[in-house]
Amino acid sequence: MRQAVRVIVIKDQSLLVMHRNKFGQQFYALVGGGIDYGENPEQALYREVAEETGLQITNPKLVIIEDAGDVYGMQYIYTCDYVSGEPALAADSAEALIHAKGENLYTPMWLPLSDLPNVVFQPKELQATLIAHATAGWPAAPIELLINS
Repeated sequence: MRQAVRVIVIKDQSLLVMHRNKFGQQFYALVGGGIDYGENPEQALYREVAEETGLQITNPKLVIIEDAGDVYGMQYIYTCDYVSGEPALAADSAEALIHAKGENLYTPMWLPLSDLPNVVFQPKELQATLIAHATAGWPAAPIELLINS
């Protein structure tokens, strides 16, 4: 089963997200991606954040384990502290190469937490969990989410 990591970074009451325009379907999602062979989840987290945003992060803490079914697999979602940088795709990332073709767009950005309830976010179960915990705090043990595909 596929395994991936995602990151929750909050800066100035805004959440780091990837705005997607996937062949006309627009939505927001957390930044992240697959764990490569030989990587542990934290190594993948730092790599994915660098590729998809260029941000410097620190202090990863696992807060959500999401079972997203056969297609998307297990998602390990971490909170991290923001250190520096402004969101931009790395020029040599897979997302930048896809984005350059113009039909499947990736735009990393800061989304005000106050806007989170009013946007299309995938998956919606994760959106609800983010709304509930992003400002109130996370439980000591990771939250387990089952995504209804």
